[in-house]
Amino acid sequence: MPETPAAAEKPWTVAVLGPGGVGGLTAALLARAGHRVLCLAGPGTAEALRTDGIRVRSERFGDFRAEVDAAGELPGPVDLCLVAVKETALGAALDRVPADRLGHGLVVPLLNGLDHLAPLRARYPREQVAAAVIRIESTRVAPGRIEHTSPFAGVELAAGAVPRERVERVAALLKDAGLGAAVRDDEAAMLWDKLAFLAPMALLTTRYAAPIGTVRTERRAELTALLDEITAVARAEGAAVDPQRVLGFADEAPAGTKSSMQRDAEAGRPLELDAIGGSVLRAAERHGVPVPAVARIVAELRAR
Repeated sequence: MPETPAAAEKPWTVAVLGPGGVGGLTAALLARAGHRVLCLAGPGTAEALRTDGIRVRSERFGDFRAEVDAAGELPGPVDLCLVAVKETALGAALDRVPADRLGHGLVVPLLNGLDHLAPLRARYPREQVAAAVIRIESTRVAPGRIEHTSPFAGVELAAGAVPRERVERVAALLKDAGLGAAVRDDEAAMLWDKLAFLAPMALLTTRYAAPIGTVRTERRAELTALLDEITAVARAEGAAVDPQRVLGFADEAPAGTKSSMQRDAEAGRPLELDAIGGSVLRAAERHGVPVPAVARIVAELRAR
C-alpha cells in the first residue's frame, strides 16, 4: 500500500508564528506526531517554550506535553509556516519571518477575516501562500499552556496560486497529527463560509457579553438579520453561502461557547473588530450592499 503524503515526508520542519490558542495547539499536535516544530514568539514566550515545551489540556486530544523549539525569528528555510497570530498583531509579527529565509516553504495563515491574504501575498511569493480557515475554540492561558475546549478542530485549505498537490500534502500532514483537514476548490467560498458564521457570533457575543447559547435564543432576530446581510455580501463576492446551514451550525454549537473576540474583550486585549466586522463592511461598500445591522453593531463595539 503506498504511503500517505504526510507519512512519506516525515519529519517536516514547521514554523508556527504565534503559539497562542490556535498556534500553540497546532504546534503541539504536530510535535507529538513527530515533526520538528519551531515556534516564533517574543523572548518571554520563546524561553518558556524552550524550557518546558507546550502543555495541552483537551477532551478531544487528551492532556499532553510536547517538546518544541522556539526563536524570535525564522533562522532558515522550513517546509511549512503556519501564521496563527491575531490580525491586530500581523504586521509586526511578520517581521519574524523574513522572506529571504523562508526558502520554498508554504505559508498558511490561520487568521480570521479576509484581508490578511493581500499583505501575505505581497511579502512572500504568491505561489507559496495558501488560504486556510480553522474552526476551533482553544485558548492560551499562559505561555506554553493551552486549553482546547471545543469538540471540533478542523482546517480547510484552498490552493489558489499554490499547486494543489502541495496543499493536499499539508492537509495530509494535519490529518496525521489529529486535526480534521480538507482541501476546497473555491477560496472565496471557503473564506466566506467561515466569516458568515464567525462574524455574527463574534459581534453579538462580544456586544452583549454572552455565550452563543444566549445569543441564539435571546438575540435571535439580530442574529438572523446579521446573517442575512453577510450572506448577501458573500453572494455579491461570488460565494454562495446558505444562511440556514450557517444558522444550523450556530444552533448545534455548545451553549456555553464564547467567541475568541469575546474572550479578548473579557481579557482587555485588542479586538479583531476590523478583521471580522470591517471585512464585511468593506466588501459591502465595494458592491453597494446595505448592511445596517452589521454597521450598527460594529459602531457600538468601536464606541466601547
